[in-house]
Amino acid sequence: MQDLETLKYPIGEYAFPENVDNEQIKTWINSLESFPQQLAEVVTGLSPGQLDCTYRPGGWTVRQIVHHLADSHVNAYTRLKLALTEDVPVIRPYHEERWAELPDAKSSDIELSISIIIAIHKRLVSTFRTLEPKDFKRKYIHPAIVNELTISYLLGNYAWHGQHHLAHIKLTIS
Repeated sequence: MQDLETLKYPIGEYAFPENVDNEQIKTWINSLESFPQQLAEVVTGLSPGQLDCTYRPGGWTVRQIVHHLADSHVNAYTRLKLALTEDVPVIRPYHEERWAELPDAKSSDIELSISIIIAIHKRLVSTFRTLEPKDFKRKYIHPAIVNELTISYLLGNYAWHGQHHLAHIKLTIS
C-alpha cells in the first residue's frame, strides 16, 4: 500500500530550480507541447467506470482530473498574458477544489476538456516560444502565496502540473 504523500505527489512536489537557463526553458516548453498527446493516449478508450475511479481516498476521479487540467491550464494562459501585459499584476486565484465539484467536472465528456487542453497548449507553447530571455523574468503576484513569481516559475510549474496529474491518472488505471 502506497502512503498518502506518494499518492498525492507521485512525481514529487514542484521545486523551482535556483537557476533557470535557456535549456531548462526549452525542456519545459517541450513538456507543455507534448503533454496533450500524452494525456490523450492515456485516457482514450477508458470506460466510464475507469473515468470515475479516484487515484487516492478523497481524491478526484480521472474525469475530474482531466477537466481540472483544462481549467487550470486556461488559468495559466490568462496569468501568462497578464504578466506579459501588465507591471507585476495581481492574478486572480480560483477555488480549483470547488470547480472540480461542479456538475460539468463530475460528469461531462472528457473529450471537451481534451480539446481545450490541445488548443490552450498550442497557444501556451506558441507564446512561450516568442519570448525573449528577459520576458521569463517578468513577475506577477499570486495573492494566496503572497509572493512575486516569474513567468519562468509559471512555465515550470505548469510543465510539472501536467506530468503530476498524468501520473495520478496512470496510478488510477494501472
